[in-house]
Amino acid sequence: MSIAYLSTAYLGPIQQYTKMVRYPEVRIETAENYIKQTYRNRCVIAAANGPLALSVPIVKPDTLKCLTKDIRISDHGHWRHLHWNALVSAYNMSPFFEYYADDFAPFYEKKYTFLLDFNEELRRMICELLDLHPHIVYTERYEPEVANDFREAIRPKHEGDDPDFHPRPYYQVFRDRFGFLPNLSIVDLLFNMGPESELYL
Repeated sequence: MSIAYLSTAYLGPIQQYTKMVRYPEVRIETAENYIKQTYRNRCVIAAANGPLALSVPIVKPDTLKCLTKDIRISDHGHWRHLHWNALVSAYNMSPFFEYYADDFAPFYEKKYTFLLDFNEELRRMICELLDLHPHIVYTERYEPEVANDFREAIRPKHEGDDPDFHPRPYYQVFRDRFGFLPNLSIVDLLFNMGPESELYL
C-alpha cells in the first residue's frame, strides 16, 4: 500500500491536502525533532495587503531537541484573537467564509496545550468540511529513510521540491491586486471555493 509521510501543519497548505487525497494512507510525523520556521506552526493566507503569514507562538523547549508531539503552545500576545481577526479581515468578502466561520471560530476561543493536538483537531474538522476521509496514522518513532516523504518537501518557499504538485488557479478575492497566489493555506481554497474544493484537490 502506498503511504505518504507528512509533518503536522497549522491550517496546512493546499499541497499537503492533495497528498491526503492521493495516498491511501498518510502518516503524520510526531516523533521528529521539532523544526522551526515551517508550516508546523504557521500558515499563509491572502490578506488585503498580500500574502500574510500567521504563526502560532510556541513555548521554547528546555533542550535543543524536542519532539514535535511535545511542543507546547504559548499564550503570548493574544495570538488567537489576532489570528481570528486576520482570517475575518482577509476572507469576510469571500463567497463561503460566512458558511464556514462557525466551524473555525471555536478553535480561536479554546486553549490548547500542545501544538500537535491543535493542528490535528483543525485538520480533522477541515477534512470533514472537504468530505475527505484520509486514513491517518501517527508515527511512534522517527524513520529517516521512507518513500513518499513530504515532511520536508512541503515547507514555505520550497514548492519546487515536489514535482507532483502543480497548483492550478482558482478564484481568490484579491486576485485582481496580486494575481493568483499558489499553495496558500487550505482555508483560502475552502473560503473561496466551498464545496468545489474537493474537486480542485
